[in-house]
Amino acid sequence: MSEHLFVVTGGPGSGKSSLISELKQRGINTMAEGGRAIIRDQVKIGGHALPWVDSRAFAEQMLGWELRSYHEEKSMAGPVVMDRGIVDVVGYLTLCALPVPAHFEKAARLFCYNKRVFLAPYWEEIYTGDAERKQDLQEAEVSFKAMTKTYIQFGYEIIELPLQGVEARADFVLQYLKS
Repeated sequence: MSEHLFVVTGGPGSGKSSLISELKQRGINTMAEGGRAIIRDQVKIGGHALPWVDSRAFAEQMLGWELRSYHEEKSMAGPVVMDRGIVDVVGYLTLCALPVPAHFEKAARLFCYNKRVFLAPYWEEIYTGDAERKQDLQEAEVSFKAMTKTYIQFGYEIIELPLQGVEARADFVLQYLKS
């Protein structure tokens, strides 16, 4: 387990990326979400590993991204806060009602993060869709529930972020990083 690696998870549009950006501005090491980068690259190259085309291929791409990120983050000093983790990929497959291959399960159990996981709850007031986030509000809420269940299944302690502005959320996370 890598105690200095902290995951922020939740459904789409719940303020995870904004929080990560704020923490980075405050001098905390961070890692961006892989899903958006994968989508941008796949669209650019005409690839099929897109959540709305081939969910399995997209999940494999995400797993590869998260494994690379994990190894990169593990060598960083001090706390590192990342936008999603390996367990999110298992949650994504579950959300898509797809079987979870053994290597996904093994990766989630082998490459562990700090036991405390920050969960950005479904928050209708701030949700917005875009070219890379095609889920509707209902899907965002279901995603939030799936990530909660999946992280608990893997033995993580869920710390729900308050429904407050990004600065207050950053202050909240920083209290845990210091303890």
